[in-house]
Amino acid sequence: MKRFWKDVTVENGQVALDGKPVRTPDRAPLALPSPALAEAVAEEWRAVGETIDPRAMKLTGLANAAIDKIAVDPAPFAQGLAAYGESDLLYYRADGPEPLVARQAEAWDPLLDWARRRYDVHFETATGVMHRAQPEATVARLAEAVHALDAFHLAGLSPVVTMSGTLIGALALLEGAVHAETLWQAAHVDELWQAEQWGEDTLAVQARDARRADFDAGVRFLELL
Repeated sequence: MKRFWKDVTVENGQVALDGKPVRTPDRAPLALPSPALAEAVAEEWRAVGETIDPRAMKLTGLANAAIDKIAVDPAPFAQGLAAYGESDLLYYRADGPEPLVARQAEAWDPLLDWARRRYDVHFETATGVMHRAQPEATVARLAEAVHALDAFHLAGLSPVVTMSGTLIGALALLEGAVHAETLWQAAHVDELWQAEQWGEDTLAVQARDARRADFDAGVRFLELL
């Protein structure tokens, strides 16, 4: 679609193009819950060139998802994110070499320690990739934390969880217990370790960069809320 508007404004939390409110793909008003998020979404519309590229409008996309896909029935979406609590990245450790084991512990143990204190839960860690069941109370408590979030927070949390592989880390980020860069590095300990040993693969770097863009969009979306 070609750009057809000249002015982008924010009116009562809604982005407007030449005075006409923007609507989601399902035709709902694109109403944002905070002035900061509304202005950031407006900036994406101001930055559009001759044609609209949805890939460059990640905040708008997350807002659309919150309104059209999540708000209508938040429980299934929340459960999909909560499922990461059953097989979180942080549970599964390498059995060697020792420098990698130590690096994982340095990056991941503080996040698990935070979650133990925050939610009063216990975790089962394991070496290797074979599934290790977590205590039912732990899974239930993490799920409760996710289900308590509103549609917009769920939308922002989603790319943070899926791009990092850790629900625990994403919840820590949401509550200000870890910085985004620290979480990103923690989530890629193994990949970065392999790159140090064998060199970077161009395709792997491109894929990581693409994941990082989605991760950063989720982080910013949450901050703007």
